[in-house]
This record gives sequence, structure tokens and C-alpha cells, in this order.
Amino acid sequence: MKRQINLYNRVVDYSIHRSKRAKRLRLAVYCDGSFVVTLPKNFPENKIEKYLISKSQWIISKLDFFNELNKKQRIPTEKSGLSVYKKDALDLVNERLNYFNAKFYNYKFNQIKIKNQKTLWGSCSKKGNLNFNYKIIFLTPKTRDYIIVHELCHIKELNHSRKFWNLVSIAIPNYPKIVNEVRNKGLDLI
Repeated sequence: MKRQINLYNRVVDYSIHRSKRAKRLRLAVYCDGSFVVTLPKNFPENKIEKYLISKSQWIISKLDFFNELNKKQRIPTEKSGLSVYKKDALDLVNERLNYFNAKFYNYKFNQIKIKNQKTLWGSCSKKGNLNFNYKIIFLTPKTRDYIIVHELCHIKELNHSRKFWNLVSIAIPNYPKIVNEVRNKGLDLI
């Protein structure tokens, strides 16, 4: 369901998505500049606007960030972006993954896939397959290295336990700072 709200004298378009699995209201601004509000099944709609107004500074900053990023780096918003950038993204991920794995971890993993994911930068399956968003090539080197190491460490620890974060810190000792920067920019990392 498409809606609009006025934040800081600016009309902002957003979509509402109701989820049976959502336990709380969630705001997400994506790389293509779309803004989605996910609601728990029984969340009252009359409280949405008040919540969005209370988060207006965050919302505007994320929309502006992705707008600027898209202008500077011409991140494609159309589906053809995957076909255009898939090989470059795969080459980059392979090179950095092999570097970190050889230097720090020596883990065995299966396939590496490049996808056009709307909400994730990377993921690791129980079968040891590593998946990365093709838009990773548009991120800063330290951010994309963090994402690659994060997913590589899931080969050993398929969770976000203390053991997992200790593994991440072997290659990326300043990972908490990078995680904060990434979250402040509105990027989702799983």
C-alpha cells in the first residue's frame, strides 16, 4: 500500500507491508531510494504517522544518503543492473574472499553467488554457500571487506554469538566502528 507523508517540508513516498512474523514496527530505506514500513499484523495504522514524524531526521538522512550515492556512483535501480555488474562483483568478491580466507581462516565453502537482493548485502547458507548483493561493488573498500569477512565467518559460526564476533575481529579488528557506520547509513547486514 503506497502512502505519502510530509517530513521537513518534503513529501516522502513510502509503502506499508504487514507481516505476521514482525514483532515490531520496522523502517527500511533501500539502495534504490524506496522506503518501506513493515508493521506487525495488529499494529494500529493511526500510529504510523506519529512514529514516522518522530524518526523523520533518520528517514531524511537515509533517503539523502542513497540519493547522493546513486548520483555519484550511478547504482542501477533497474533489474538489468545484475546482468551489467554481476561479473565485476563476482571478481571482486572472489579476490577479497580468497585473500581473507588464505590469510586468516582457511575455511571450506561451496558456491559463491552474486544476486540482486533488495534487503541484504550478503548471506551464508547452512550448506556453506556464500551469497552477495551485486551492489557490493559500489560500497567503500572497508565496508565491502567487512561484509565479505562477516559472511565468511558464518561458515564456522552460523549465528551472531560472541564466538562469531571473535572470528570477525581476527581480520577486521575495528568491526564495531564499521558496523556503526553501516547502520548509520541505513544498510542492512545479516
